[in-house]
Parts: sequence; structure tokens; C-alpha cells
Amino acid sequence: MLRIDLNADLGEGVTDDDALLGLVTSANVACGFHAGDERVMRAVCERAAELGVVVGAQVSYADREGFGRRHMDVGHELLADWVAEQVTVLTAIAAAAGTAVAYVKPHGALYNRVADDATQAAAVLAGSGVLPVLGLPDSALLRLAHRAGREVVPEGFPDRGYTAEGRLVPRDRPGALVEDPAEIAANAVVLARRGDVRTVCVHGDSPGAVAAAKQVRAALAEAGFEVRSWA
Repeated sequence: MLRIDLNADLGEGVTDDDALLGLVTSANVACGFHAGDERVMRAVCERAAELGVVVGAQVSYADREGFGRRHMDVGHELLADWVAEQVTVLTAIAAAAGTAVAYVKPHGALYNRVADDATQAAAVLAGSGVLPVLGLPDSALLRLAHRAGREVVPEGFPDRGYTAEGRLVPRDRPGALVEDPAEIAANAVVLARRGDVRTVCVHGDSPGAVAAAKQVRAALAEAGFEVRSWA
């Protein structure tokens, strides 16, 4: 059977974390820099451990006011320190909850930046040890991680629009967001069948995240995919 992972952003204080944890196989946990706090991280990790959902550190610029979506020019050493701080905090919380941080994934503006900015991508890698890395296919982040011998996990976004270059359409432009759960589910099947991603992401901060995740999971199963963590 074909296999695909389903991940979502959790611990951001926006959606129903418990409901999403019942549907996804990997949880990108906000580490306090763009959203969340230690109490929320603990709750997500504990529930993920109960359900067997894999936990990852969703690292961000220090930008709670902008939800991590504002462009920031941060030096290599400072960004590496920010990433390390976030990973360290979540690692301790996950261990206490009976699970472990299995990967790192940038969030928001940082995610888009490291798709093509090798300097910022290198800082994310420097701050995250040897963790596997989630990111866009053919991104600077994944290329550098692969060269360093780290496991890479290319991902697709069924609820986002893409540019001709394979990057995500900026959120302030038309076509950036796909909101219909049925369309999101159909896009997930297309991405999974394409074969160049190992995981698909449903954004947890969208109002219809739970409904979309339900339809995505059902559509993938109907298409012959085993929805299971890549880890």
C-alpha cells in the first residue's frame, strides 16, 4: 500500500488541537516564538503521546505579534540560537510527556525564507542538531540538510496555492488559500500521487482545519494510501 503522512500545525491557540490530533499522524508544535506556551506544548505532547502521533518542533522567528509571518532579517548566529532555544524547550516537554521531538519544521515567514535563502536555512539546521527536516521540495533547506546527511521530508500543501516556481503563493495575493474542504482533499490526493512529497500539511490556524483534515484523510484512504507517519 502507498503511504503518506498527514501533518498539521498545533499548539497555536487557534483551532481544536484535540480534534486535529485524532486525525493527523504528525504534529508541528508551536514552540512559543510565534504562538503557544509551555502549558499548551505540554498538553499537545501528552495527547500526541497517547494517540501515537509523532511530534515535531515548529520553529519561528520571535514574532508573536505577527504570528511569525513578518519578514525579519536576523543574523545567522541569532537565528541559530532562536531555533536551538525552541527545540530545547519542546524536547524537554516532550520527554516529560512520554514522547520525543522527531523533526524540525520552520513556520510562516521563516518557512518561506529558507526555501531559497541558504544562509537562513543553514542557521535553522545549525540550531536543530541532527533532527530530520520538513520543508518544500527542492528548497535550500532540504538541499543543505541532505548534504549534511540529515533525513529530509518534502511536504505538500493542499490548502495553499503554488507559484510556477513551486513556491507557496504569498498570503496577501489572490489564490494563496484554498478553503473548500472538498477541494483541499482532492489536492491532497494529487500531491500524494505525484510522488515527490512524503507528507501533506493542513494548516491548523484555518477556521475549517478539522473539517479539511477529515476530508483529506478520507480521500487519501479512498485513493489507496495508508495515512501513516513518515517517521
